[in-house]
Amino acid sequence: MRKGLLLTLMFLVGCDQAPSLERFGGPTMGSSYSIQYVREPGGPSRLEVQEAVEAILRDVDEHYSTYRGDSAVSRFNQLQAGQCQALGKDMLALVGFGQQLAEQSQGAFDLTVEPLLDLWGFGPQARQEQVPDPLQLAQARQRVGYHHLRIDGDILCKDAAVELDFNSIAAGHAVDLIAERLGAMGVASFLVEATGELKAVGRKPDGGPWRVALELPREDRQVARQVIAVDGLAVSTSGDYRHYFKDNGRRYSHTFDARLGRPVEHDLAAVTVLDASALQADGYSTLLLILGPEQGWDFAVAHGIAAVLVTRAEGGFVSRVTPAFERALKGE
Repeated sequence: MRKGLLLTLMFLVGCDQAPSLERFGGPTMGSSYSIQYVREPGGPSRLEVQEAVEAILRDVDEHYSTYRGDSAVSRFNQLQAGQCQALGKDMLALVGFGQQLAEQSQGAFDLTVEPLLDLWGFGPQARQEQVPDPLQLAQARQRVGYHHLRIDGDILCKDAAVELDFNSIAAGHAVDLIAERLGAMGVASFLVEATGELKAVGRKPDGGPWRVALELPREDRQVARQVIAVDGLAVSTSGDYRHYFKDNGRRYSHTFDARLGRPVEHDLAAVTVLDASALQADGYSTLLLILGPEQGWDFAVAHGIAAVLVTRAEGGFVSRVTPAFERALKGE
């Protein structure tokens, strides 16, 4: 009896010392999130990790959601021209990054595009999807432009009634915050995903890599174009094939070129970017999608961005992979 009991205890202790794969997820930012992480012996429980992750997601929502009137961004958007608001360090950093993307794209990417999104039917204040008349469009464009923003210390000011929209970068920022928190909790291997933005670090319990499927930009069903192994990198894909409407035979997506005040009309359907920062990957995948197949390619190559550009072509799609993307997959 004693020998059997001892063997049983040894078996239970041995099981407790084996790394295990924990999974959980839930709703966030109008979509969902999912976490997978390797729990080492003595490591944080699934409940501890989930509480930490959801606290971050709640904080991101409280700061960046344009769908709630009490968020920090909504309070800024409600200010009149010439007014200012104190912002936290993280939010100011995101504004600064958005301004950087706007300058690099000569205004094609712009965090102040929300009045246009609302007008065309894609924003939080939208009534219906529609092609606006020229007068409405001209009026909305007077309230768009990154040059109307000014950062003064920890204060953000606006000299026109512009409205911020962080949807193009907030999810990537959330993924970075979660990844940082997991590392601080002693979690060395994980796959974090929020609204499609993700980052993978380390390896699975069996020693295999985290694998991520890059899908074709099809509207009818999900089809994997490529499956890649990822370690220490974030993956962001931006596409125009999910949120769009048609009017008189023309297709209008939610991807806007702020310089034109309207959705893009080129053949670039999707862009995937790899970067150590999910924020960087999120922002640059959007920027490249706005620029289009040629300008986007030239920008990605010139700036050393690890990207895949998928363009619509007769009978299917054509993919172009930057040299930096090929190096990233090789771990260089």
